[in-house]
Amino acid sequence: QEVSAFGEAGEGDYLDDWTVVCSGTYWARDGEVRFQHASTDVFLSVTGEQYGRPIHGQKEVHGMAASSQNNYWKVMEGIFMQPSEVFKAEQYHAEL
Repeated sequence: QEVSAFGEAGEGDYLDDWTVVCSGTYWARDGEVRFQHASTDVFLSVTGEQYGRPIHGQKEVHGMAASSQNNYWKVMEGIFMQPSEVFKAEQYHAEL
């Protein structure tokens, strides 16, 4: 199942909604998670196909009906935000 995103000025529709599925109550920094589409229940998965364009080494993703090893995701870089910091996020950028 094809996965795409579109919209203008940050506005999309209900088909843009995904749920983070993790093993506990919270998404732990070192934990693996799945992304499940809110409307179709498919999981965001890697197909294994790799392309040279537009980004060398980029892998194709798609929606997969069954859960498998191909739809676990793990954070590799980013920032951690406390709930109270959400509104401060635009003031700075940090990397782990």
